[in-house]
Amino acid sequence: MRWIVDGMNVIGSRPDGWWRDRHRAMVTLVESLERWALVDGAEVTVVFERPPSPPIESAVVAVTSAPSPAPNSADDEIVRLVRGDPHPEQIRVATSDRALSERVRGAGATVVPAERLRQLIDPR
Repeated sequence: MRWIVDGMNVIGSRPDGWWRDRHRAMVTLVESLERWALVDGAEVTVVFERPPSPPIESAVVAVTSAPSPAPNSADDEIVRLVRGDPHPEQIRVATSDRALSERVRGAGATVVPAERLRQLIDPR
């Protein structure tokens, strides 16, 4: 199964103080996704609005960002990835953004709520 993760939406699904250090929250998300992907055998892409600075490297998770930091640009990038895939029905998009959910469902992907993915990758 291929996963595309709406990075900041998943990070924001838990009020754990992530806003005090956005970069650390991004790194923590990628690390959690790496551990989970290795065990689950999932192919994971995480999309952020802006490129993390400093960059986040991963040999397991594809870390990407929208080509421009415009509002909803990460959403547009996620939709582009789904539409560009020859098998969108095999993609799960992790987000709780209602508009994005409708767009990716319309493109053939499945949507998993952000908090559900958080439970999979970082159970409480």
